[in-house]
Amino acid sequence: MPDLLWDDVKNFFDPNLMGALPDVWVPDASVEDWQAVFDLVQSSGWQWDYREDDTIRPLPLAAEVLPRPADAEESVSLYVRPVPGVLMIFRAMSATEIDFDLDLRELQGQAGVDILCDFVCVLGRRLGKPVLMGAEGQYGYPLLGFDPAADRVVLLADPVDLGI
Repeated sequence: MPDLLWDDVKNFFDPNLMGALPDVWVPDASVEDWQAVFDLVQSSGWQWDYREDDTIRPLPLAAEVLPRPADAEESVSLYVRPVPGVLMIFRAMSATEIDFDLDLRELQGQAGVDILCDFVCVLGRRLGKPVLMGAEGQYGYPLLGFDPAADRVVLLADPVDLGI
């Protein structure tokens, strides 16, 4: 049985309601958590590439990238494709939080819900931490997310009455 059903959560996957690029984050992270993400990506079989600005480079150790100086000129991103046609972009901006982008237009229907749930479950289990998603620009107000205690993705708000 899937964690979430499309008919129950389709509003949370509507780019017109949520914004095409919702905020997804892992709170209370560390450099060690970032390294666990790097290790997971390398061992997962997912396609990925690491970029400094637009230059693809070998994936360094997280400790070589973080913490980022406030005045860092280059951007550091990890592009992950858990399945063909779906891209998640991790932005290494802070050692204390793991942020990544995804495009809801790539995650439609039950298959899209399942892809997102599978991805955040794998990530959350590896870290032993919640992985939260909120509407674009509504950082800090999660609507759904991986709950480590429940070991699955759960709703954190009513998908019918978004209030946004």
